[in-house]
Amino acid sequence: MSGYVEKILLKIAKCIQEDTYEDVETERLELKDLSTSDNWAELYKTVCAFLNTNGGIVVIGIKDKNNEKDKTKRRYKFTGFNADHEPKLKEVSKKFTNSDGHFLKIDVQFPTPELREFQTGQIAVIYVEKLPDDQKFVYYDKHAYRRNFTGDQIITNAEIEAHQETQQELVNVQELRTVADAKLDLLNIDKLNQYIIRLNKGKTVETLKANLDTAKSFLVRKGFVRDEKPTLLGMLVCGDYVEDYIPGKCEVDCYVKSKMVVAQNKQVLKNNIVDLMENSIGFIYNNIQVGVSRKNGGTSLPEYPQELLEETVNNALAHRDYSSTRFTIIEITPDENVMIQNPGKFRAKQLLHLDTPEGKIRRIIPVQVARNPRLTDLLKSFDRWEGKGKGLASLTDACLENTIDLPYYVLSTDEIKLYIPKGKVFDGAMQAWMEGFLGYINLKFGRELNEEEKIVLSYFYKSEQQNRLNRYTIALTSDNNHTNTIVLLEEKGLLFKNTQSPDIYPIYLVDRTLLKQDFSDELQKIFGSEFNVLSQEYQKILVMIYQYNKYGQYPKVSANAIGTMLYKKQSPFVIDTNDFESYKRKVRNIFNQLEAKGYIKRKDGIKPDFEINVNFKIETNLFSTEKIE
Repeated sequence: MSGYVEKILLKIAKCIQEDTYEDVETERLELKDLSTSDNWAELYKTVCAFLNTNGGIVVIGIKDKNNEKDKTKRRYKFTGFNADHEPKLKEVSKKFTNSDGHFLKIDVQFPTPELREFQTGQIAVIYVEKLPDDQKFVYYDKHAYRRNFTGDQIITNAEIEAHQETQQELVNVQELRTVADAKLDLLNIDKLNQYIIRLNKGKTVETLKANLDTAKSFLVRKGFVRDEKPTLLGMLVCGDYVEDYIPGKCEVDCYVKSKMVVAQNKQVLKNNIVDLMENSIGFIYNNIQVGVSRKNGGTSLPEYPQELLEETVNNALAHRDYSSTRFTIIEITPDENVMIQNPGKFRAKQLLHLDTPEGKIRRIIPVQVARNPRLTDLLKSFDRWEGKGKGLASLTDACLENTIDLPYYVLSTDEIKLYIPKGKVFDGAMQAWMEGFLGYINLKFGRELNEEEKIVLSYFYKSEQQNRLNRYTIALTSDNNHTNTIVLLEEKGLLFKNTQSPDIYPIYLVDRTLLKQDFSDELQKIFGSEFNVLSQEYQKILVMIYQYNKYGQYPKVSANAIGTMLYKKQSPFVIDTNDFESYKRKVRNIFNQLEAKGYIKRKDGIKPDFEINVNFKIETNLFSTEKIE
């Protein structure tokens, strides 16, 4: 996560240097001044909120303030972190209580804080990991806080009572049940000590164990042993012969799906949970393309973000339904997607399944529900901070960073399939779509969309397309970040809220004009029956010319431009340049024929800038009774 912090600090430094402002605070990032001693209570409230929500980062020593001359403008001010307050950083984890007011020991949620050089001094960075669901909520000064957008909000008594019911459900979760026929000596002391070594990373919290007798109290406390028998959790972490005692639950079947039988690959992995994760991730890396980046001296560049793949695999195994004996499946389709199939299902409160006048809405609400809270919490020790606690947000983050295409889920009664497509959410197809409506978009928005706005709008557009196929996408709300962009797109009328969606998680849909693809009725009014005798390829080109004439703002509607846009719509990546050029020659030939028969004309009579011939004369067309191919 240090790389993420570095990126944010570079943005802030640039803003300070140029006297500009770019909002960096999110649901998981907060800036604190703390240049005066009375502000520490606000820090504790934010940390409490991070603990109770999805974790986060606090950067201390930078103030987000209003401009003194113009109160409507915001600016950053570097105030610095006072080194005399360093002991206070180490005491942050001791400020929180349970509902009865007893102080809690939650050191494991706090990786070591960092002091970093910045501007003319230094800043401090506090990392906060979210609490497992069975340990929530914690309190500061008699109140439990949660993160809401970029602010801290007191959790209501009703919400606390509702969560207490969930906690009761977690008491008897599958991970803490004992394994049939398993005896205590199946727990391997060497594997247990490997876990303790990882647990001690950064600071010592547990001593290594000489044997199972000296380890017994620790095993019970961690949920590895119950009633003198190994639990599923204990076997997953440090059990021997796991394939015999917990078959399926310790297995991942990995495939490469290819049209070429020779290129197909399969591995069946069976192991303890951490090794199973690492081996599964290794299989993916060995079977996806890895390019070379020009940055950083030619570093490797996988076709999918490395951290996302690791976290997605880890989450799949951490949150799967361990009451099922079915194994997890990883399937790689080269140049298309990575699919992870898992036993289990989403909770009812996580699903939004609506059939509305605007079409199907199939969304996953980004509410984190820990099916195996002890296992999830334990796995943090093997990777203290990077990406943990974000869950569904990691997929939306990668998508909105335009490093993957829109992820989607296919759900059955007791299985979840997650597809992570290769590519970008704002790709050639989305560029072609927006350029076809560029004049309309610019008129409503008042200017051209920037990169972030294009990405967000593409996310919503593609979500609707996938929902039509009964595929579920992650609901993008203001909690997913990009709050300002969503609000602005809604204000300008390019997005609107569906009235049937819940108020707390509104579902945004795209302006219906932007979804219009078929202009056949309009063209039939111009060309009459002559439009129907044209082949599908000719009709498609006329439709696009009409759309660009009516809604576009392209410099000129030429055969080259339309050919390029049509190719991008059907193939976001130009893989074969010969195929690309051949397709554009075909379009150019169709343009020539359409112009010769009077369907289209040049706007000035000379330059290759075409428009639909609204004065088309049926009797002048030589092919009025035969289909033009």
